[in-house]
Amino acid sequence: MSKFFGTPDGITVGRLFKDRRELHDTNVHRPTQPGISGTKAEGADSIVLSGGYSDDEDHGDYIIYTGHGGRDSNGTRLIRDQSPDAPGNAGLATSMAMGLPVRVVRKHNKNSAFAPPYGYRYSGLYLVTQTWMATGRDGFQIVQFRLERIDEQLPLEPQSANDPDPEYASTIISRRIRDSQLARQIKQLYDFQCQVCGAQIPTVNGHFYAEGAHVRPLGRPHVGRDNWSNILCMCPNHHTQFDLGGIVLTDRMEVVETRKMTAIAELTFRKSHFLDITNVRYHRQLWISGEPGDRAAQQLKRA
Repeated sequence: MSKFFGTPDGITVGRLFKDRRELHDTNVHRPTQPGISGTKAEGADSIVLSGGYSDDEDHGDYIIYTGHGGRDSNGTRLIRDQSPDAPGNAGLATSMAMGLPVRVVRKHNKNSAFAPPYGYRYSGLYLVTQTWMATGRDGFQIVQFRLERIDEQLPLEPQSANDPDPEYASTIISRRIRDSQLARQIKQLYDFQCQVCGAQIPTVNGHFYAEGAHVRPLGRPHVGRDNWSNILCMCPNHHTQFDLGGIVLTDRMEVVETRKMTAIAELTFRKSHFLDITNVRYHRQLWISGEPGDRAAQQLKRA
């Protein structure tokens, strides 16, 4: 049975379910045990936020969600690294790349202000906006995802006074492309030419189009800054590839294609624009785990 993306007919945001079987029977979350319903080929259509991973964060309108895998036979603690290639994790990555909505179900959890008083609650549709590798509290590599609630749904009401941080409680419908004043300045500095490939995309009105790409992502948990030393001018293709980890930067500002670890270009710079090397390294380590040094450059030297 192929996956359905969206809210099933007859289901409303806020509806309570007594158990996983009822979630399955109503097609809200079909797996009766896994927390992620998804595959690499189709994407992920639903997740259950159960509080089972200590690295999860629930802020209502956005979630930091830990992928699956790496647990012991009792499912109580991590004993090995997680893999982004595990079916559910790969499914969420596909949903991010394709912009597919994900149904979010919350399980009763006394530690969450947004969890139901009992059983399970359907919380609506979210979009996966970021993914990265991190070292979890148990010391193992984990796959994490940021999901942001799609607007134009019934608001979530916290069960206690633990309101989400208002600075980060906004929701974004599509992949975040921040067009701040600083980003516009960077694009104008480069005449809307991509710093990777030099492409300049003309529009029907005689203007040109480019995107401001933040090297260290904005928002939690990354908390990158919106300043010149954290912004690149990129074409949409290279911006997307950069956000999804398809390319990273070395300390020498070479652009490396991560699948084959080969350099494809060198960033171009104009006037006083430069990147903070700590932002470059932060972005690279989201996608290349291991030694915190310039592993990309090291592998290029050995090639």
